[in-house]
Amino acid sequence: MSQIVSLLHLLARLPALERLTSLPGETAPGQPEPGEASSPAADERILSRVRMLLAKAESTTFEAEAATFTAGAQSLMARHSIDAALLDRDADRPDRNGPQGRRIGIDNPYEGPKAVLLQAVASANRCRMVWSRELGFGTVVGFEPDLDAVELLFTSLLVQATRTLAAAGSRSTLHGGSRTRSFRQSFLSAFADRIGERLHEATAQEEEAAVATHTGGRELVPLLAARAERVDETLGSWFPEVRQARISAARDAEGWHSGRSAADRAELGAARSLEGS
Repeated sequence: MSQIVSLLHLLARLPALERLTSLPGETAPGQPEPGEASSPAADERILSRVRMLLAKAESTTFEAEAATFTAGAQSLMARHSIDAALLDRDADRPDRNGPQGRRIGIDNPYEGPKAVLLQAVASANRCRMVWSRELGFGTVVGFEPDLDAVELLFTSLLVQATRTLAAAGSRSTLHGGSRTRSFRQSFLSAFADRIGERLHEATAQEEEAAVATHTGGRELVPLLAARAERVDETLGSWFPEVRQARISAARDAEGWHSGRSAADRAELGAARSLEGS
């Protein structure tokens, strides 16, 4: 009996978990009815190319190569997202599937900077993120092609950042005390900050190119703005009481500058030569 009481007490203390999908037999608002045509899912061929580029970025020991491969992946997913939005417009089914949610794990240690990195990747790919710290994950809200990009890129960037940290080794103070944790915390914070800037630049470049090359490309800006508004509306309906949280500021100057430097070496500009990879 005591075990049952303890279990009930534990369950009562658990935070509420938002329902991101409809129940069996239910149709969520904005979702197609059974038998209706829906927007196409992410092209598996594109996802395979993205995975290949990120696998190369994670395996190479040369940071310049990792930068090029990661850049190619971001640009490819940005173009795929734009093409999907234009396809929905041309098929007269604007955003038929609506925004969706995806939960992505954020593990200890250094969960704060990792959450900042996930937010940076999500924002650059037209998504929003809510961090459920006590549950160990972030909920990313957006359209399906963008969610695929966020999940793939975030996982790969964590691998790349962790590899760089491992190569950097431990750190100590002048008096012999350890400052490894402070160094790594600051490194990841700076890495997330700079990577976010680079991802936004790559996405903006793809949008500018799409406006210049697509027929009716001038309609792309208001189209993407309308999709962003729908993402915000969905986030507000799922998380009506969400609030902003501040992450502890970086305290290790060497870690901060090392993180910015690592992100700069992984500069995410366009990588046109990889389009045929």
